[in-house]
Amino acid sequence: MSKQVNKQINKPLVLVILGPTASGKTSLGVRLAFERNGEIISADSRQVYKGMDVGTGKDLVEYEINGKKIPYHLIDVVYPNDDFNLAKYQTMAVAAIDDILARGRLPIIVGGSGLYLQAVIDNYALSAAKPDLKNRIALEALGREELFARLEKLKPEFAGKLNNSEKNNARRLARYIEIFEHEGASVESKKESPYDFLILGLDISDEEMRERIQARIIKRLDNEDMLGEVQRLNDEGVDWKRLISFGLEYKFISYYLLEKLEYDDMIEKLTDASYRFAKRQKTWFKRWEKQGRKIHWIKDAGEANDLIAAQI
Repeated sequence: MSKQVNKQINKPLVLVILGPTASGKTSLGVRLAFERNGEIISADSRQVYKGMDVGTGKDLVEYEINGKKIPYHLIDVVYPNDDFNLAKYQTMAVAAIDDILARGRLPIIVGGSGLYLQAVIDNYALSAAKPDLKNRIALEALGREELFARLEKLKPEFAGKLNNSEKNNARRLARYIEIFEHEGASVESKKESPYDFLILGLDISDEEMRERIQARIIKRLDNEDMLGEVQRLNDEGVDWKRLISFGLEYKFISYYLLEKLEYDDMIEKLTDASYRFAKRQKTWFKRWEKQGRKIHWIKDAGEANDLIAAQI
């Protein structure tokens, strides 16, 4: 099968499905991949980590329809103690896009990590500034709070786009500071993309989103052993500080396992934090639209297929 191309601009089509947490992105992406000979590329900053399955909502059982397994990429590519950053994600995502297109299939990027999505879709020209080990050690010693404050002064717009995991990762913050302080380095400059991105957004009301988030948290705790996952990661050598830096489920469950939170308090705080995170995702996407990026907000697969058909 030949690659699907936007005939108006003669660029290969890449489908993108974005939205806040609990909006149904994965199920829609898998359905469209099944119908349109596609493969999924995850745009989730935590699903790249092996062993972090329940807390990140990988839902790998969903990647099969009518006995057919849907291929996926950028899930389970590094270990939790490994360093992973925006530049690595961009490089791997572009390689996945090219690989999928070369086999005549449709790349479908699915996720809610705004910075990861923008790095690929807006084709950020990420700096190749080489790390300075002595400077890196000195920077990391400052601690994440001071590093984030420093990054906010250097590049306030970029700092505002970081997710919780990145804000709490001193190593990653130090690397961003290295990039921005390097002469001529830039994370925000963009190049023309060789692909045509059709971006579909799933939006749900705040009330429904909160209900889904709470129901999902309870399901993962009661039926999917999310507590056991966090404990196992710690037993396998991921220290509490690192787990807490991943935010949300890993942060609050770690506090519970460390006996810093009662069980009911843990659920309440996790639900509130997840809801606030989802609202920030919505804000991110709306801001991206204001910057000129077209997002087609849809309700279901029927609307998605109509838009795809109009592009090819």
